Amino acid sequence: MTVISTTIIILTIIIVIICNGYVRYKDRALLRTVTNNRRGTPSERRLILHLLKHNIPAVTIFHDLYVEHQKVRYSQIDAVFVTRVGIIVFEVKEYSGWIFGKGYQNYWTQVLAYGKKKNRFYNPVRQNEGHIDALRKRLKGIADVPFYSVIVFYGKCRLRNVSGIPYDTYVGYPRDVMAIIARIHENNPPVSYADKWGVVNALKDAVSNGENKTIVKQHIQNIRNYIR
Repeated sequence: MTVISTTIIILTIIIVIICNGYVRYKDRALLRTVTNNRRGTPSERRLILHLLKHNIPAVTIFHDLYVEHQKVRYSQIDAVFVTRVGIIVFEVKEYSGWIFGKGYQNYWTQVLAYGKKKNRFYNPVRQNEGHIDALRKRLKGIADVPFYSVIVFYGKCRLRNVSGIPYDTYVGYPRDVMAIIARIHENNPPVSYADKWGVVNALKDAVSNGENKTIVKQHIQNIRNYIR
């Protein structure tokens, strides 16, 4: 290999490194318009970035919310998108393997190693129904609007037999998110928010709750107590 060839290869590598670093820098800056770069899970942050890169206004997106539904009990919501047709509530999952489940079941199944290993996990449809119920109660009187549930599966998983999904609930992969949002907008009429600023402030408060270490710690303990 000649000196010139070696130089070209080195310069190419340097340019690629610089370009990748610049892209990551821009992504972090864009993400910060909605959330902290360390807030939530990597998959949740990828969802937020995905929405932003598809020109969803940052002011309409809320990430990692803690909504109080009972005294010292909170529902942790991955993401909320306030739209002209209602409120979209996202539940983000990350799994590998095959995923089986029906909307009415308590638990879904993850299958690994070609069927040799199976794990159960709480039905994300029902999980997000609980989140929406808590949020609907919190926004009662200021946002009596439709709520839409969207469950997004990240990771190397395949939805093999997922059925019985309720109306206004959608289950899919990251690549499906924008099509789901478009479908929600196309199939539903515009709504009126009784108090838009009240909605924004309530959602901002829920996001702020996630910065309270006492609330987060109590929420984790409540989950542990529930699954014992």
